[in-house]
Amino acid sequence: MSAEYATFALAPAMRAGGVLAGGDHQVHRDFVDFVVDGRPLLFRLSDLDAVSPLASDVPPAIFTAQVRSLLLETEAPLPGGRHIVYGCPECEALACGAVTAVIERDGEDFVWRDFAWQTDERADLDLNGYHGIGPFRFRGAEYRAALAALLDGGSPAARRRVLLVGARVAVLARLAAALRTIGIGADITHDTGDVPADELRGYGAVAFGEAVTEEERRAVRRAFDRAGADVAYVDGLAPIVPVLVAQIEHALERGPWARRRLAGLAATDGEAGVEVTSPCRVRLTAYRLDRLRRTRGHEVFDGVLGPGRHRIALDAGAVRGRAFVVARASESVLVTAVARGNGAAPR
Repeated sequence: MSAEYATFALAPAMRAGGVLAGGDHQVHRDFVDFVVDGRPLLFRLSDLDAVSPLASDVPPAIFTAQVRSLLLETEAPLPGGRHIVYGCPECEALACGAVTAVIERDGEDFVWRDFAWQTDERADLDLNGYHGIGPFRFRGAEYRAALAALLDGGSPAARRRVLLVGARVAVLARLAAALRTIGIGADITHDTGDVPADELRGYGAVAFGEAVTEEERRAVRRAFDRAGADVAYVDGLAPIVPVLVAQIEHALERGPWARRRLAGLAATDGEAGVEVTSPCRVRLTAYRLDRLRRTRGHEVFDGVLGPGRHRIALDAGAVRGRAFVVARASESVLVTAVARGNGAAPR
């Protein structure tokens, strides 16, 4: 079988959850992505919102079964030797659509070929095949070592818990409810001094409200340092729940910047500047507080952007006063305050 060799690796990734402008929500998912020739395979699918079958929130037995399936130690789950490479992040139904591929052995090598979009038991390569992707030939030792490491405790440890520290209880309660809705655990506290170290190590991020003093922030950081907990710290931009959720989602992102699709975001009252590393669907939403301190959300843009820097016009009414812009791709989120002035350049 002819196919050039490609490198195979695995990397932690996430499907960003979030509270959307219309009140809908999407679930946060942590998973392991396939990295082919140093680039996440998912990045080749520009507008796909999906996760690999190697998700951290499935039971260990299911996770192990998925790994063994990719190692071809069990029967393929679909006819024709086809395996699900990426599926719906909200459910496991094939009817929602999935990216599948034939995975087979060729001597010591593993080959992934005939990628397709599939919604039922049979794949139609002529109609739904990804003709520009693959085939990929992976050296057997490299392929097996990467997947076997997951069975030896290398699977992503989900730390999808966030500690919320602040004085505005009502805002924190709404934020905690929103985070739990999208699959992120959230606890509220004013003092971490008596919290056991084991519990502190279970958090992935700490979010501070605007009213938390610098002295209080230092005390929280000292508690986490004593516990040996490696967490991300978030300074809340405003009491706007969708903005705070987006900040926390960004803080929970895993993996190097080089493997993120959204590389930069800046905004003025006239335009937003977005930098994209690979083709992907990007959604921009503007949020502001009105005179009664109610949250107003406005969808600014929803479309596929190619690599590079892009300037997108902002409606003056959507960003007047104290305003923020949230940019979302399927696995990445960026947030910025709207600056008053000319020229928005991604940063």
